[in-house]
Amino acid sequence: MLAGVFRSIASGLKHTRIRPQTLQHYLALQSLHTNRTMKLDKPEFKNLFTPELNRLSELFAKYEYELRIAGGAVRDILMGKQPQDLDFATTATPEEMKVMFEKEGVRMLNTRGEEHGTITARINNKENFEVTTLRVDVVTDGRHAEVEFTTDWKIDAERRDLTINSMFLGLDGTLYDYFDGWTDLQNRRVAFVGDATKRIQEDYLRILRYFRFYGRIAEMPNQHEDSTLEAIRENAGGLGGISGERIWTELKKIVVGNHAAPIMRCMYNLGLPKYIGLPLEGNLDEFDQVYARARDLQPRPMTMVAALLEQPGQMDDIITRLKISIEERKTGLLVMQLRREGEQQTEQLLKHYQGIVLKTPGTEQKQMSDRVCEVLKYQGDASLLSELQTWTIPRFPVTGKHLMEKGIFFGAEVGWVKDKLVALWIESDCSLTFEELMARVDDLRKEVPKEIQEKAAKKKTRFAKKMKTDK
Repeated sequence: MLAGVFRSIASGLKHTRIRPQTLQHYLALQSLHTNRTMKLDKPEFKNLFTPELNRLSELFAKYEYELRIAGGAVRDILMGKQPQDLDFATTATPEEMKVMFEKEGVRMLNTRGEEHGTITARINNKENFEVTTLRVDVVTDGRHAEVEFTTDWKIDAERRDLTINSMFLGLDGTLYDYFDGWTDLQNRRVAFVGDATKRIQEDYLRILRYFRFYGRIAEMPNQHEDSTLEAIRENAGGLGGISGERIWTELKKIVVGNHAAPIMRCMYNLGLPKYIGLPLEGNLDEFDQVYARARDLQPRPMTMVAALLEQPGQMDDIITRLKISIEERKTGLLVMQLRREGEQQTEQLLKHYQGIVLKTPGTEQKQMSDRVCEVLKYQGDASLLSELQTWTIPRFPVTGKHLMEKGIFFGAEVGWVKDKLVALWIESDCSLTFEELMARVDDLRKEVPKEIQEKAAKKKTRFAKKMKTDK
């Protein structure tokens, strides 16, 4: 390892030197761990080798730079899963990669590697590969890190969050495991690399990453190590400085993952909700029940979060802290509004929910149907959910243009008449024809409330004056 550190210094990476205290820290760390390697011969590994990856491998070998698969892809391969994304690590600096790719005529999509250490190469104009130089964190503030480049693989592994994410895989199938990640993976153990407190303080989002990976890896719901939970409790406040977008990215995977209910209770026990936008007195009993009913129905994250909320006003805190999307907000509010409407007979309930969809403006009906499906997932009604998911939304035959042809020109009046027509159409199981609906318009106009008639009359007067002025 010492030789590796000196190679880093000699390479002049980032025009800086690895600091003496950094060097001493990693020399001390080396005395605690031994490198473990093994050869993989798994189909998930072999399936990675497209002509483009072979070309990338050949280039790095030609220029005598090491190239390995890093992090999550290695973990997935070991678990027998085909990785969806590949991250690569290398001993080459960003400048060295840029020179190499330029010489070989390889297109680069991201050449600002001096700052972040990552270059994205597009091989054969078919496949993109993100390759990052080995790094060591020298200054951290709990959100971002100032890094220096190195050629020592173990130093880079030590800066990663969890042991199961700290492994590398050579393109010859050699597994490089510096912190017993493979053993932990076999034992379904989720643990930070080295000192949990230090790893968390480097990036407080790692608290939520711990729980997300616990749901993915652990077989039992409550086998957290006491020292890990204590480190999380002591550093929970650091999450207050993490952006809402980053928190939501992790949280929405936690709430729909394995062990979500006991994990959520654990997070509450550790005092995390205060810093991540969840209600301080979240309805954990409701969350438990909804998780049990909905887990196999693939609920949206916001459907599960809604279980923690008791008042619509609590959604404001979620919106403010987590920066959720408009669609997520609409889903959560509809779930809260309709979640108790599950006691009618199935046929009546289906018509009720279909009516909600049909009363929605045509351009939004599909989104509304999806939101209503989330209500059914919340209620655990798989049968009704299946019916609604396979239901083809019928097209309401009357448009605003048709009403204008009947002499109804102004917004409030058009809206009122159309709503009444839609209600009649729904009552007929959508069987009323265009002609039958239009035949009702004259009678409905007589029933338009007086205040709406007055608004329409004022608009009509203003419109007439404008037309006269324009002439």
